[in-house]
Amino acid sequence: MSTYKKEFGTGVQNAAGTLSGVVEGQLWYDSTAASFKYVYPNVTSVGAWSTGGSLNTARGTLAGAGADNTASIAFGGAPPGNPGLALTELYNGASWTEVADLTTGRYGAGAAGTDTAALAFGGGRDPGIQIAETESWNGTSWTEVSDLNTGRRYLGGAGIITSALAFAGTTGSFTGVTESWNETSWTEVADINTARGNLASAGNSNTNALATGGEPPSSGLAVTEFWNGTSWTEVADLNTGRQSLGGTGINTAALVFGGTTPLTAKTEEWNGSNWTEVADLNTARISLAGAGTVSSGLAFGGEVPPPTTATEEWLGPGQPIGAWSTGGSLNTARSSLAGAGTQTSSLAFGGLTTVAIANTESYDGASWTEVNDLNTARYSAGGFGADNTSALYTGGFTGSLPQSALTESWNGTSWTEVNDLNTARDNTNGSGIATSGLLYGGQTPGGGVTNTESWNGTSWTEVNDLNTAREYLGALGPDNTNALAFGGLVRTPVEANVANTENWNGTSWSEVNDLNTARIALAGAGTNTTGLAFGGSNPAKVAITEEWNGASWSEVADLSTARNGLAGAGSQTSALAIGGNDGSVTAATEEWSSSSNTVKTITTS
Repeated sequence: MSTYKKEFGTGVQNAAGTLSGVVEGQLWYDSTAASFKYVYPNVTSVGAWSTGGSLNTARGTLAGAGADNTASIAFGGAPPGNPGLALTELYNGASWTEVADLTTGRYGAGAAGTDTAALAFGGGRDPGIQIAETESWNGTSWTEVSDLNTGRRYLGGAGIITSALAFAGTTGSFTGVTESWNETSWTEVADINTARGNLASAGNSNTNALATGGEPPSSGLAVTEFWNGTSWTEVADLNTGRQSLGGTGINTAALVFGGTTPLTAKTEEWNGSNWTEVADLNTARISLAGAGTVSSGLAFGGEVPPPTTATEEWLGPGQPIGAWSTGGSLNTARSSLAGAGTQTSSLAFGGLTTVAIANTESYDGASWTEVNDLNTARYSAGGFGADNTSALYTGGFTGSLPQSALTESWNGTSWTEVNDLNTARDNTNGSGIATSGLLYGGQTPGGGVTNTESWNGTSWTEVNDLNTAREYLGALGPDNTNALAFGGLVRTPVEANVANTENWNGTSWSEVNDLNTARIALAGAGTNTTGLAFGGSNPAKVAITEEWNGASWSEVADLSTARNGLAGAGSQTSALAIGGNDGSVTAATEEWSSSSNTVKTITTS
């Protein structure tokens, strides 16, 4: 006889509430609720967009192709003042790399294929030139092959390098011309029913394709047509008619996104019969390109306006997702505090209620406990540490004194004053552990600073400065040899919130890829190769969370509560967002899990 233990290798355990250490898929009996429970992973129900690595060159009316969101190609386009770019870039799932140019620069071209075997056909060049040229990409370079029969721009394209379809577009007036590619030449076949340009397209050969949206009218079409290899048939309309939208997929499973009617971020998914609205793009835009599939898609470039480098990756339904959930509240609500440690062993200290406070609280993964106070109440200081037994707090503003240089060390029981900073400051931040940390940026009476100091467990040493002077910045990193500084406020030459990110290698700071959203008074968790940035303001308070992979930032699931002046602790996969200001000081704590789970109760009714 089969039993749960035989099948899954463990007996059904009893617990009064949630079973400690429960793992995904495990069953237990909750004696308090008198019911059986298990946990299962949260997944995207309809798919979601996250931010990918930016294009090297901002541009709209570009074209693209690719098998999925880890292997795609972008080419052509036209930033303002350019008659038509020849630029080509390849995407590897993290970043774009410039490769060999098209032979003929163009914008509004059609595309088919993959990142190693693609076709570029048609398009335009200013002033008013319609292009018939077709080029073939072999993974290294472009080669001119047979021309289209009808030169045109803003056309649709579908298929692969040996079996492609070109349809619609404008020759000066909108056309319905459709041409089929057989690896050698183009042949005119049956016209699309609705002549149009600036449409979205999908399909994986010259025998199946989807055409949707476009213009005229200026408000954008909703009309969708299906190609079966012989003729076009009108099928169900888009929910939102639009033009200059992006698309990807095949004729039975496709995505369209963005466009204008007016400017929109809307995304719709096609299941072979009808369109369903799913999660919006993070950045609304027009004249963008797409690649990939309905389960692994890519949207890139376009115009916000102006032209953008923004790239977003689509994960279809059923993918595990990260999420914030509610943790135990602080005993004392506050903002401008510091945090240290892990999700299950952390410390929150200092901060601002209506005055500077010295309160320190310890977190065990479920609740906060008040412990011994700081010697000097203050806020907007730098704090870091490995867990709730070991931390450091330095700098800040006491409320009565100007910027402070005070440093205090926590030993698990009490705070002790140790050696001061070399440069007193507030609105600063830092990262590391109590024996090996780094403090950077902040404000002195002279304004924002670049000063960086390294802590060796005993004293502070001035080291190489940040490239950009700023305060209210985010920080993360494991020690004084590795750190990341991001966001913040610059005072000169013009006061502004910035997205700048810098990486510390133990010797100097290097500028790396910016945050997607510039902001101040945000928090961070993790290391300089795997980190999170969350919350802040620009100028309104935001709930935005971004994930750092060592090369670029991607937007992931938002905090439940938008706030600034919060503290962070933990790692990229298991973080804490602590306190802050959501309109007033808050005690809210949120816990991040990169692959979050939901508890399911089994009922017999």
